[in-house]
Amino acid sequence: MSHFGERFLRRTSKAAMLMMMTSLAFAQDGATFLFKVVTVKDEIVIGLSAAELDQLGGRDPGKIASSLTAKGTLSVWQYAVRKASNGDLEQAPLRKIGIIAHESLRVEPYSTPLKVLPHE
Repeated sequence: MSHFGERFLRRTSKAAMLMMMTSLAFAQDGATFLFKVVTVKDEIVIGLSAAELDQLGGRDPGKIASSLTAKGTLSVWQYAVRKASNGDLEQAPLRKIGIIAHESLRVEPYSTPLKVLPHE
């Protein structure tokens, strides 16, 4: 590969990494935190605002799981990837769903390089 090609590749990689880190920072420090809910049958991505997480007792998956166990159900926003009007992919709220506590349910942190949109 030529010197020009290597330099171009390095710059492109740095730009992609910066974009990904910016999106991850938004997802973690912005209005919406994403989590994956895993069951025996399937898995979904949910989004909770900082205020919603604070009401559950904290911003980690364990607090969500313990709150779900204590309450029996939680109402959350399911998130999915969609294409924005400019053609970019983004993680956006799909619909409000209810999660029912189950002994085989697992909650994990979820990160994405995509822009994460807040829910209502």
